[in-house]
Amino acid sequence: MWRIDTMRTFLTVILILDLIALLLAGLYMLSMMTKRRSKSGFYGKLGDHHYAHRGLHAIHAGIPENSLRAFRLAANNGYGAELDVRMSRDGRLVVMHDESLKRTTGANANISGVTEQVLGQLTLEGTREKVPYLEDVLPLFENKTPLLIELKPENGNHEELARKVTGLLKQYPSLDYMIESFDPRVLLWLKKHRPDIIRGQLSENFFRDPEARVGWFMRFVMSNLMTNFITRPDFVAYKYEDRMDLAPGLCRKLWGPQFFWWVVRSQTELEELTEQNDMIIFEGFAAK
Repeated sequence: MWRIDTMRTFLTVILILDLIALLLAGLYMLSMMTKRRSKSGFYGKLGDHHYAHRGLHAIHAGIPENSLRAFRLAANNGYGAELDVRMSRDGRLVVMHDESLKRTTGANANISGVTEQVLGQLTLEGTREKVPYLEDVLPLFENKTPLLIELKPENGNHEELARKVTGLLKQYPSLDYMIESFDPRVLLWLKKHRPDIIRGQLSENFFRDPEARVGWFMRFVMSNLMTNFITRPDFVAYKYEDRMDLAPGLCRKLWGPQFFWWVVRSQTELEELTEQNDMIIFEGFAAK
C-alpha cells in the first residue's frame, strides 16, 4: 500500500509539473505575438529597398557613419538608410549611434549632457562633416528612398523623444519611413499615440552582448521578444549573428512577422536572406 501511495503521489507531482511547463511554454509563445507580414509584401515602398546601416559610409574614403554625406550617397544610389536618433540636453534631435561623443568626435561628453552650441563645434571622425540633426537628414530622402529610424532613449526620455520625432516627421508627408527601437516603451507609445506609423522591435541575444546595460531578467525578456504581445510590432529587427537562436526562429514560425537582419556584411549573406523574403540592413559593401 505504501508503495502504491508513493507512486500515485509521484505521478501526481509529475502531472502537475507537466501542466505548469505546458502553461509556461504557451505563455512564452504568446508573448512573442506580432503583426503578420502581408502576403502582398512589406508595406509597399518600404519593402523594395535594402537599408544602408548609418548611411552609405566608408571612413577610409572620408565618409563617416551617420553623416549627411553618407545619407546623401545612400539616397542617390537607391538605398534606404538606417539611422539613430538621440536627444541633446536642449532637446535637439541628434543623429548619432553612441550616447558618448568620444568615438565619433573625440569629445569627452554625452549627447544628453550637451547643447546645440557644443555640438556645433564638433566634427565627425577627423573629417569636416558636422554632427547632423534629424531635420537635416529628412529632406535628403523625401520623394526618394525610405528611412528606418531607430530611437535611442536615455534617462527615461522615451516619451519626449518619440513625441518630438513623430512631430517632426509630420512635416514631411512625402517621406517613407518606419521607426524601430530596442526600448519597448517607444513602441508602446507609438501603438497608443501613432498607430499609423510602422513600428519594429529591435533585439539580439543580450547574453552575448558585453555592452548590454540591463540586468539578467530583462536580458532574458528582450532576447526572447517577450514584450511583443503588448507592443504588437509590425516587424522584428534581429542581430544577424544571432539568427539561429530559438527566439527569432520561433517567432517567425508562430506569428509570421517581417524580419530585418542587422548588420549584413556581404553579398552572399544578403542573397541568402532575401531568398527568404527577409529585409536587410547592410554595411561595408554595395548591396545588389
